[in-house]
Amino acid sequence: MSSVAGTAARLTAATSGLPAPLAVVDLDVFDANALDLLKRADGVPVRVASKSVRVRSLVERALGHGFAGVMAYSLREALWLVSEGMRDVLVGYPTVDAEALATLAADPVARAEITLMVDDAAHLGLIAAATERVRGADGTTAAGPVQVCLDVDCSLRVGAGPLTAHLGVRRSPLRDPADVAALATVAQAQGLTVRGLMFYEAQVAGLPDTSPAVRLVKRLSMREVNARRVRILAAVRDAVGHDVELVNAGGTGSIEVSGAAPGVTEVTSGSGLYAPGLFDGYRSFEARPAAFFGLDVVREPAPGWVTAFSGGYAASGQAGVSRLPRLFTPGYALTGTEGAGEVQTPLRATRGSGPDGRLRTGDRVWLRHAKAGEMMERFDRVHLVRGTEVVETVPTYRGEGRNFG
Repeated sequence: MSSVAGTAARLTAATSGLPAPLAVVDLDVFDANALDLLKRADGVPVRVASKSVRVRSLVERALGHGFAGVMAYSLREALWLVSEGMRDVLVGYPTVDAEALATLAADPVARAEITLMVDDAAHLGLIAAATERVRGADGTTAAGPVQVCLDVDCSLRVGAGPLTAHLGVRRSPLRDPADVAALATVAQAQGLTVRGLMFYEAQVAGLPDTSPAVRLVKRLSMREVNARRVRILAAVRDAVGHDVELVNAGGTGSIEVSGAAPGVTEVTSGSGLYAPGLFDGYRSFEARPAAFFGLDVVREPAPGWVTAFSGGYAASGQAGVSRLPRLFTPGYALTGTEGAGEVQTPLRATRGSGPDGRLRTGDRVWLRHAKAGEMMERFDRVHLVRGTEVVETVPTYRGEGRNFG
């Protein structure tokens, strides 16, 4: 029996008394992935990206392995995590949530532990307005200053003028050292602490090594952003009068190169803990799947065909085959006409699958989500498996009544 078939059989045995659809995480693989990510960082602190986990107990498990701090994906999530005892939470994306900003401004612990992401003077204005509302009659506040991190665009631009090609994601408008330093100056003038800078090279961290062209883009991107980062750090130091303590970069796909880059103090990873389908094409590390969802076969519509209940868990991003779940149970594939369905998912036997491996009504089939944390949006709880046993069942964010977007 292959290792994949063996794992699928083990998951089935562990969850045989549980109804599907259901989510599971293999703890042995999760733990091994966590330690591998830390090893790849080679001593550089690794911040856990909560959006790629979305299970509080598993975020805590990563921290227990040695991850340093959390990157949250919304301010409301960050406030909740701090209220649950987590510390050093960097919000990975800007917020315009006035109510959440007011909560942050009024909470001394949250202000000490949360760092907000900004890339525009409008963000600073919202933070300043929230802080102003909690000032006492003497003009002071009981809490320390709000901490901010400036998000810098790390896309690769090829060409000039209207023919410029933008390779990467559309995130921050900050790119040149002068622009970053100018916003840092405004932030400091408004009484905020400029704690750090973020350099997320999405076209390096988030693209599998599928072709020589992709690998060339990655090399050129790192060369360009490394040189620009040095200039930006110097410009911000001149603007605020000190070196920033936090310089964040990279993701699961770029830990080695980002962590070794000049000026970087930490990297971020989350998807590597689960190793979802989109990470199968990387050459720099081995993707060992730890998160799965199980469906039950409810029909056999024709020889070589079965139909599983539910399963239409497509990932965000540009619609296409890459965003569909991956079959983990060997010997079957999604169909090109139906894919993964809202209520039912037809599966066809692939060439070489013998009769002993055929699925039947009542059997359980295992799939992997294309992305990491998004799978957990579909479930209230996740079963943590070790060997052939469920050792614990824990709530996802959704199961804890939390919806952060």
